[in-house]
Amino acid sequence: MINLGILNLQGDVSEHLEATNNALNELQIQAKVIKVRTVSEVSKCQGLIISGGESTVIGKLMEEDGITHELKESKIPVMGTCAGMVVLGKETGYQQPVLGLIDMKVKRNGFGRQKLSFEKEVKIFDQNFPGIFIRAPYAYEVGSQAQILARINDKIVAVAQGRHIATAFHPELTEDTMIHKYFIKEVLKCVE
Repeated sequence: MINLGILNLQGDVSEHLEATNNALNELQIQAKVIKVRTVSEVSKCQGLIISGGESTVIGKLMEEDGITHELKESKIPVMGTCAGMVVLGKETGYQQPVLGLIDMKVKRNGFGRQKLSFEKEVKIFDQNFPGIFIRAPYAYEVGSQAQILARINDKIVAVAQGRHIATAFHPELTEDTMIHKYFIKEVLKCVE
C-alpha cells in the first residue's frame, strides 16, 4: 500500500490530511495518509506534503533530523504549500535551509504580512481554483526545467518540476481537491 506523508512540524497538517483523504476517495485509490515527523517515518512514504508555517523553522527541523537528506536521496514526490513552497525552492534571499527540489527563487511573505492575506481565484490546469493566500510567498524566477502553473499578475504562485509541485496558496483550506489529486497522480507514476 502507498503511504502519503504529511510533514507534522507546523501548519495545516490536519487540513492536508483531510484534503488528501478526500482526494483519494474521489480518485477511488487505496492509500494510507500519515502524519510524519522523523526521517524514519518519511522513509516509509512514497510522497510527502510540506504545509505552511515558518519556512526557516521547518527547514532547520528537517535538516536536523535528516529529512532534507532523505528527500534528496529518495527522490520521492514532494508537494509544498505556502512555507512548503519556500522550502522546495533553491533560493529565498535569506540564510535558511531549503531543499532545492524546484529550480525557483522565492520571495518569502511576498504578498505582505498576515493582515494583507487575501482570497483570489487562480487559473491553474485550465480551471479556476479558489486561492487562499496567507502571508504568501511567490516565485520571481524559475529555471528552464520548472513549469509555471499559475500567476497572479506578474507573481508566480504555482510551479511544478518533475514530480514536485509548489503553491503559494493553501489548497487544503478549500473544498476543491484538484491540486491534491494532481499530486497523488504524480506519486502513482513513481510507484507503478
